[in-house]
Amino acid sequence: MKLQNITDREMSWLSFNQRVLELAEDPATPLLERVRFLAIFSSNLDEFFMVRVATLMSKLENGVTAANVAGFTPKELMKEVSSRTNDLMERQSQVFHNEILPALKDSGIEFVHWDQLDETERNYVAKLFQERIFPVLTPLAVDPSHPFPYISGLSLNLAVMVKNPTTLEEFFARVKVPEILPRFIQTAKFGSTRFLPLEDLISIHLQELFPGMVIEDHYTFRVTRNQDMDLDEEETEDILVSLEQELARRRFGPPVRLEIEGGVDQKLVDKLSQELAINPENIFHIQAPLDLTSLNKIADLDFPDLKFAGFRSRTAKALSEVDKEDPDLFFAAIRQGEILLHHPYESFTSSVVHFLQNAAEDPHVLAIKQTLYRTSGDSPIIEALIEAAEAGKQVLAVIEIRARFDEQANVRWARKLEAAGVHVVYGLMGLKTHAKLSLVIRDEPNGIRRYCHMGTGNYNPKTARIYEDLGILSADNELTEDLSKLFNQLSGFAPQSTYSRLLVAPRTLRSGIIERIDREIENAKNKKPAGIQLKLNSILDEGFVSKLYEASQAGVKIELLIRGICAVQPGIKGLSENITVKSVLGRFLEHSRIFHFTNAGDDEYWIGSADLMGRNLDRRVESLVRIDKKDHHARLQGIIDLGLSEDSSSWQLNGVVWTRTSKNKKGEQLNNVHSVLIKHYSKDR
Repeated sequence: MKLQNITDREMSWLSFNQRVLELAEDPATPLLERVRFLAIFSSNLDEFFMVRVATLMSKLENGVTAANVAGFTPKELMKEVSSRTNDLMERQSQVFHNEILPALKDSGIEFVHWDQLDETERNYVAKLFQERIFPVLTPLAVDPSHPFPYISGLSLNLAVMVKNPTTLEEFFARVKVPEILPRFIQTAKFGSTRFLPLEDLISIHLQELFPGMVIEDHYTFRVTRNQDMDLDEEETEDILVSLEQELARRRFGPPVRLEIEGGVDQKLVDKLSQELAINPENIFHIQAPLDLTSLNKIADLDFPDLKFAGFRSRTAKALSEVDKEDPDLFFAAIRQGEILLHHPYESFTSSVVHFLQNAAEDPHVLAIKQTLYRTSGDSPIIEALIEAAEAGKQVLAVIEIRARFDEQANVRWARKLEAAGVHVVYGLMGLKTHAKLSLVIRDEPNGIRRYCHMGTGNYNPKTARIYEDLGILSADNELTEDLSKLFNQLSGFAPQSTYSRLLVAPRTLRSGIIERIDREIENAKNKKPAGIQLKLNSILDEGFVSKLYEASQAGVKIELLIRGICAVQPGIKGLSENITVKSVLGRFLEHSRIFHFTNAGDDEYWIGSADLMGRNLDRRVESLVRIDKKDHHARLQGIIDLGLSEDSSSWQLNGVVWTRTSKNKKGEQLNNVHSVLIKHYSKDR
């Protein structure tokens, strides 16, 4: 049954990706950043099909006909998703071919075809083909003795129609474009900024792959497969082994999307759709080149004038005078008072990484406890945990090996940590551990002292440079006691733990936030100061959507900063006219979560890892921490105010329609939130 005024998750997500695309369409965005946003748009869409559309297709295959909370049956929703995706991919193609490519050419970066190469270039790439590409290629024919080949997910392929000149019999063949080779080939050995797509170079030499056959036609295509996991924890004795088996199986998930070069002969489309067993509504015809995720390599080119101006993260003030390699001084700085961190404006390395490295090297540290959801491939945090364990310290790592698309990496880390003597656990049965926590136990002259870090983002130094996140370093006894209890719950049996400064999902986070919304409702009814401000990645949970509508109807002013999915429909008379929703996207990925409740004038602020989605509230271990220092309140409020400001460029949601405002009434560019913060932190060195 349809609930009133709830926006469907998939349609809201597509609106989010449209906002990403609008950054690529915006001429005010530096050119190579526009290229990068095109790549991000494509990568986002790949993941959307691998997980969300795959789930939707499973419902269709299982005969589900019931409507979801937004009123869509699976069949209706698939039709809407397909139509909207088609429109967005067409927009992406238009901006790439009509705006980006000409602008790149004007700037000295050119995409070319074989017939645009001069003789020197042709000789160079032809030699490159013979020496480096041809030996790697494997043509796969389809005939009675060669069954239709397995097409790996997200690989780029050439579909080739060949004919035997003697029998005149036609055959289909497939050539995989090797992922291990550069997608865009420089047309000269040194410094060329003219690029030939790898698939074009292969297609020119198809005759060498099929000698004696007539090449009748060829087209590029790409398949997306179901990559969702189906892991029954209750039926497994070893979750690590079971996950490794599931990862192997996932490679062969059923196709959920076929992208094919525009203008393809219908016979070939029919052949592919038949062999892949894919429905027509999930076939997308695209002007070549396909797979614009590869544009990241072009965006990385060394053209500083075509990118966002460079900036360097500063070290947090409280740590700026501290010798980062002196553990005594580092921990003393934390004892002076909690340190609020705002990444990437404040360095993740000189704060969080050094916190853990100092803990690993400090002979006074007895134990380190750490959650890991996603981390980098050469993680200094992992190395610090290994170093600590090898030094004889007690080290606990709660690794979430089910973190989507990072499962394989996390399995490898788990094996490596276990081999070094780290106590590795995988959290609680049936729950992903998404909380971002570190706890250090140190032996000091006055006795045992605990230190901690809590954050809104992953322990990943690489993504910390582009993800906007918050965190605190603390030696507060109340908070570190809370974290000790939480880690004991994650590694042992402590389901009834109670906390002072934390709200923890799945037990107390949902109820704790609802209790605070109810308090704002009562305050509004009693004419006391009341208000709610939330900065989140997503809000989807229908219970919270309804609760915010209730608060709006009671007169509570509600301001939401939502980066991604938003099921709330603001501005509806009699329901949500006291709710405003804005979205900020740009140079950095807005990732922090802030919960602010006016609380009759005694403002309450929380930060943490949780969005208001069913998975975060009910199926994950999440944590929010109450921020107590008044100067930290002011900093958090400043972040919220900047995002909500009429002087800041943002998107505003009205009902279900997102509208971008990037200029004022005079036609002048509004403030860019990220640029304002870069300037603020640069001045405050």
